[in-house]
Amino acid sequence: MTALTPLPLLKAQLNIDHDLDDALLTHKLAAAEEWIGAHIGRALTEIDPLPATLTEAALQLAAHWYEQREAAVFGLSGAMIPFGVHELLASHREALTGHVQPV
Repeated sequence: MTALTPLPLLKAQLNIDHDLDDALLTHKLAAAEEWIGAHIGRALTEIDPLPATLTEAALQLAAHWYEQREAAVFGLSGAMIPFGVHELLASHREALTGHVQPV
């Protein structure tokens, strides 16, 4: 999957001015967008134009995964998902209640 979020935008988010990690950053963006799509119940490729809140969530998530590459954190409070990402995605998430309408 090719990421919809531009790589230069993620590099600006991270203050990266070299090309050494471009492949890794592109992978992190694609993984973040795939995770977001699964979380909101809709692939980002189906959303046009892509709202700034979804782009921001992808940037925050990809940057977090780039900076926190290990599964364990010692001496700090670690979070799987950066603070604020769920809030950015809340208005885009399809609500599933489990309720089935009678026929």
